[in-house]
Amino acid sequence: MKDIFTKTRLADAMAVEFKHDLEQDGLSPEKIQAQIKRSKERMTSAPVIIVINLDMSEMDVYADKKRKQAEFRMAMQSVANAGMQLLLAAHAEGLGGVWICSPLFVQETVQKVLDLSKSWEPQGMFYLGYSDSTPKDKSMKDMKDIVLFYDS
Repeated sequence: MKDIFTKTRLADAMAVEFKHDLEQDGLSPEKIQAQIKRSKERMTSAPVIIVINLDMSEMDVYADKKRKQAEFRMAMQSVANAGMQLLLAAHAEGLGGVWICSPLFVQETVQKVLDLSKSWEPQGMFYLGYSDSTPKDKSMKDMKDIVLFYDS
């Protein structure tokens, strides 16, 4: 993210579309304003924002629908994997981070505000910085409840 003004412009532009979506959902004006305020504050207060994008321009091109879809899914998985690696690297350096998927809903707006190539499809946004507090440990499910193991 270039500077605070870019973050503010992005937050304002995304808020316009967010407001419209929340109105379509039938939320009260008070709830809409509260959600928009929270969203904008999170974005503008984050020390660093990274927008992660998918770019199909260098991927393989197939004539059939099945392989086209598979190639797109593979690219999307690659973006997600890169994002997770970014969060793990940030954590290893003592940074806190959160992945926000709101750019998926407003890809053209993000492209325009950040002057991104049309081939770059915003997939997510990371807020990075030093945490004010340590989050509470969450209980985790036992591995046997979420993983299937097969013996050979």
